[in-house]
Order: sequence, then C-alpha cells, then structure tokens
Amino acid sequence: MSARSFESIYTPIGYFNGRSMSKVSNSKISRLNRIAGQVNGVARMIEQDRYCIDILHQIAAIKSALAKVESEVLKSHAACCVSEAIASGDETEQRAKFEELIDLLEKTRK
Repeated sequence: MSARSFESIYTPIGYFNGRSMSKVSNSKISRLNRIAGQVNGVARMIEQDRYCIDILHQIAAIKSALAKVESEVLKSHAACCVSEAIASGDETEQRAKFEELIDLLEKTRK
C-alpha cells in the first residue's frame, strides 16, 4: 500500500476521506433513522398479518442497512481512534486499540 493511499484513509482528526466528521455522523444518523422506519414498518406488517416472505425481505433489507452503518462506524474508528493511537507512538495505546478490534471480531463470530 502506498503512502498516498494510506493518507486517503487515515486523515487528520476531524476529517474522513475528505469529508468533515459531522457530515459523516449526519449520514450515519440519517441511515439509522431510515432503518428505524423500516423496523416500524415490519412491526406494522406483522400486526397486519402480511405475507411472511414479504416480512422476511424487509428484515433482510434492515440487516443489510445495519451492516452498512456498522462498516461506516468501523471506518471512522480506523480513521480517527486507531490512526491517533498509531501516530502517538504509544505501544500500550496501540495494543489496546488492536485488542478492542480483535474482541469485537470475536463477538461477531459467535
């Protein structure tokens, strides 16, 4: 990986791929609000005794949308928290950030 591509991912605190962190956060909040609307819609579908396959399609869409938000949060974490630990040169902090990620990955495998 070249230094140039590294910079495009790990930018200074407050920026992520050239966009301000507040814009990135607003994007995540908007996505989560849409997901909440989808969940409410599924609840109504169940109340209305809608066709099971239609409900399952909506649940699959919700899972996919949540995975996208999860990915964005992980990218933000790498761009800010992890890159800050690397830049600090503090091995204890670097190890702690690495262990957090490993713990998270282990939990998602179960």
